Parts: sequence; structure tokens; C-alpha cells
Amino acid sequence: MSLFDFALNEEGEFINTREFVNGDYTIAQISRVSAIPFIKNIHYARRVPCVQFAFGLFDKGELVGVVTYGKPASATLCDGVAGKENSHRVFELNRLVIKPDHNGSNLASMLVGKSLRLLPNGLIIVSYADWEGWGHVGYVYQATNWLYTGLTKSRTDKYSEGHSRHYAQDEERRQYRTSKHRYIFITGSKTDRKRLGREIKYPVLDHYPKGDSVHYDTDNPIPLRGKEL
Repeated sequence: MSLFDFALNEEGEFINTREFVNGDYTIAQISRVSAIPFIKNIHYARRVPCVQFAFGLFDKGELVGVVTYGKPASATLCDGVAGKENSHRVFELNRLVIKPDHNGSNLASMLVGKSLRLLPNGLIIVSYADWEGWGHVGYVYQATNWLYTGLTKSRTDKYSEGHSRHYAQDEERRQYRTSKHRYIFITGSKTDRKRLGREIKYPVLDHYPKGDSVHYDTDNPIPLRGKEL
């Protein structure tokens, strides 16, 4: 990917000027300022993540989907994926939002797949499908050829009303963290994927999980597991 593919936008962000067009749909990088209100209006988490890269799905010019990538809040997670020497390469797909009237097609997979090609080369992207909490399997990741590295372990930690990493001082209150399917994708060429693939610390499994994904009502999302123990 050439530096000539990038331009400085009004918010001072370097934006990849390349885009993908598929019929009426266009996928292009967008600013964080454009992405955040769209996410907050639709995504069940109702919380703004750390966003370094955002990409939009446009239907005849209307924004109907957004996917964002950012640095994980946990330095331990970054170190654990492919070692401390590759920690700077680790980013998380932390939001994927499609307008309800555009769900039920392959648009989410198209948005994710094309956005990965617009990211800088040599990044290690991690994402999670919350099977225990929300009934998600991760079919979007499977359709776009991510590596599957198994389930994370469920755990409890200090309860917080805000960000999951911002712990409260009350040691008696505990918050349940559900077990999630973990997926990894390496951006760039075959050489990048082969080289960095050898650095992945998790076992890469040769099968994807299956099951019926649960869809939620965006106006009243209810997780399968309760929030606080």
C-alpha cells in the first residue's frame, strides 16, 4: 500500500483514498467523527471504543454500515497475541454495525472483507464473537477467512458501570466476563501472513464453530448472561 493512497481530512486524520465499489454499494475509509454517532445509535454496547481506523458501507451514497478498528485496552492482550515484539501490530475489530433494514444479507461480510484490504499491511487484527453472552458464533469472520483460535476463558473482575477496564474500588462487586470465540486476521501480502502467522501464540484450529447466531433488538438489547454477579 502506497503513501500516495492517503490524504489528510478536515479532522487531521490520514484517510485511505482507495475505495471498493460493488453495484450500488461503496466501501471507503471514513473519519472517526463520522463513525461514532452511527455506532452509538445502533450498536448494543452503547459505548464508544478506541478507534484508529473506521470504514463505511454506503448504499447509493447513504451510510448504512460501519466497521472500526483500534488498539485493545489491555496491553497484556496485545503482548499475548504474538509476543511483545509484535504488540504494536495488534489491533482489534471493535465495532461492526449495519443498519437493521440492511441486515440479513452478506453486507457485513463484504464490509469487513474489503475494509481489511484497506488497512495498512502487517497488522494483526483480533476480534471476538460473544457466544456465551450474546449467542454470536462469528460467521462474518469465517466468511472472510480469519484464523480461529478457540474460546477465551470466562472470568470475573471488579465491577464497573463504564469501560470494562476501568474498575471500581468496591472489591465485593464482581462482573462476569463471558467466554468468547477468538478470531485473528493478518493484513497484507501472503508473505506478511506467513511471516506473522508463525508468531501467533494461540493454537490455530482447523475447524470453525457452528451454531445458530442470536439476533438482538437494537432498541432493547438483552444479553444471554446477566451483567453483574
